[in-house]
Amino acid sequence: MENKKTNLSDYDPNRIPDGGQYRIAIVAAEWNAEITDAMLNGAYETLLKHGVTEDNITVRRVPGTFELTSAADILLTKRCDLDAVICIGCVIQGETRHFDFICESVANGLANVSVKHTRPVIFSVLTTNNIEQARERAGGKHGNKGVEGAVTALKMCEFMNA
Repeated sequence: MENKKTNLSDYDPNRIPDGGQYRIAIVAAEWNAEITDAMLNGAYETLLKHGVTEDNITVRRVPGTFELTSAADILLTKRCDLDAVICIGCVIQGETRHFDFICESVANGLANVSVKHTRPVIFSVLTTNNIEQARERAGGKHGNKGVEGAVTALKMCEFMNA
């Protein structure tokens, strides 16, 4: 079976809830900034497009992807008014097992933070083999995982309020 590569960020805007009532934080890693900046911009613009006001979007930066877990936990502890946190990072496979440890720790850590605070913590972390794959998923031919993170956050906020 042929693996057709498409824009994975295509979505029906009519199926996205209005975000006017939500307060959402975006935490983005500084490491691999070319990629994470593009994802951050995609998430931010998507939230605005769907009604979240600038005043209700908090943007914070952390040094690397590993720090996303503690940042999400800190934000949700200090900011009881937040409805969701979108965590943006990019880990590119290297020659050591560092990739495996970081990816697994962050995925598990963010899931645990979400359960602990009973609020959506969105995993918008690219885990790619090379920089080209990351570019393709940060605004390239496969879309923008930041956009997907924002859409997921809005849908999960609606789910929490249903």
